[in-house]
Amino acid sequence: MHHGIIAPGACAAACVLLAIPASAASVSPGAPGIGDPYYPAYGNGGYDVSHYDLRLKYQPATDVVQGTATILAKTTQDLSRFNLDFLLDVTEVRVNGAEAAFAASGEHELEITPRTPLAKGTAVTVVVRYSGVPSSKQAYGFTSWHRTPDGGVGANEPEAAWWWFPSNDHPLDKATYDVSVQVPDGTQAISNGTLQSTSSRAGWTRFTWRSAKPQATYLATLAVGRFDITTGRSESGIPVVNAYSEDLGDNAGAARASIERTGEIADWLAEYFGPYPFDALGGYVPNTTTGYALETQTRPFYSPRQFANGSNTSLVVHELAHQWYGDLVSVAGWKDIWINEGFARYAQWLWSEHEGEGTAQEIADYVYASRPADDPFWTVRPGDPGPQNQFHVAVYDRGALTLQALRNEIGDEAFFALLKGWPQRYAHGNATVADFRRYAQEVSGKPLDALFGTWLFQASKPTAPAAREASIPARPLGTQGAPVQPRSWKKIAATNGVHEHEHAPEGGHDGHAYER
Repeated sequence: MHHGIIAPGACAAACVLLAIPASAASVSPGAPGIGDPYYPAYGNGGYDVSHYDLRLKYQPATDVVQGTATILAKTTQDLSRFNLDFLLDVTEVRVNGAEAAFAASGEHELEITPRTPLAKGTAVTVVVRYSGVPSSKQAYGFTSWHRTPDGGVGANEPEAAWWWFPSNDHPLDKATYDVSVQVPDGTQAISNGTLQSTSSRAGWTRFTWRSAKPQATYLATLAVGRFDITTGRSESGIPVVNAYSEDLGDNAGAARASIERTGEIADWLAEYFGPYPFDALGGYVPNTTTGYALETQTRPFYSPRQFANGSNTSLVVHELAHQWYGDLVSVAGWKDIWINEGFARYAQWLWSEHEGEGTAQEIADYVYASRPADDPFWTVRPGDPGPQNQFHVAVYDRGALTLQALRNEIGDEAFFALLKGWPQRYAHGNATVADFRRYAQEVSGKPLDALFGTWLFQASKPTAPAAREASIPARPLGTQGAPVQPRSWKKIAATNGVHEHEHAPEGGHDGHAYER
């Protein structure tokens, strides 16, 4: 490399030019939301995050977290100011090493003003120092932090990050993660990905986890408590780490009998969806009182209540299916939730077939017959359900009905090629319902707009002729030749009914949640 000599005056002028974006007039604040109509304030505009490095200290007795988040990003516009989604108390922010001004605004926004504007395309390092008690914080009247007798858990959908780390909280901005958490000796910290190291010093133990593949913010999780941890490998060689609260009581055996089959189930799903997409597997069951499960990447969150009636491998199938449908390929907007939930529910139908407890066709017949035409179930459009119905059972069951109708229309060969090809087409990215429709037409060579219109977007029960075209009999329950309840139905339905969603942000959820 050759170094030229520049006159001092020229250097000063050059430095000033470098500090100012090409067009000072174009400098503007980043949007306080990423543009999702379901949740207008979620996520942020003006930058794209590539990596989160989170270094935390957590005290289970008081629920106090202290943290330093280092966020690597690149600007997507000339920025005078930008937002992060966050609720805890911030003591310092630095942007590219220089102290930056900051202020809380709205329900969950941290506004950051760097010392000098940032030009479009600039690599940015943001350091946020913070502390607080997550369980004391609410936004829109709810919390996504679950306090437990021995610690706390961050896990929820469509938002959970705000309570423990600052982020661009929308699936459109995926990133890799290093999560290092210091907790008192005898307590464990569980997160996503692979455990890189543990070290103890002066009564504290530090657990360092790494997620090396892009991950949506709502799929990042943290659980601190006293866990019994099991480790192993799937038959395909993926390391498995499962964690169970030491205080699960009567649900402990059923939880283990379900989640210890994670490796087996992931390998089985790979036959349908292609190779498992990440370098870690597992699940964890903290001692929470909430009712839902969530597909936190590589290590799903399960509530103890999921196992109150015994083991349920169908639930594990659902959350692991999301590792492909939801985690590897994520929604572009929350209206695309069918791409997550319809497919994860259909995986449960395939598992039922695998277990000899009812074929996917028999379950589809039963779902169609068990809901009369005046059931409000049919008014929910899985292809765009609205924020109030994002986790409505129709998104799951009617969503899976759509896939059975598609399978019958295009045949098994094209259908299963589609299930395997889709995660590869959009691997580590985002996609819409419209993208899937186009891909299905590409793979099958058939026009499918009418089929998707009927099953995903029609706000009424598909007619008997439409059902017959999809090889779904239209006979109502109780009549001669009507479908009978498949043996697997109670296990599948059990992954609905025990859930009660805790919140309704921005006109959000309808009071009922399902496994997510």
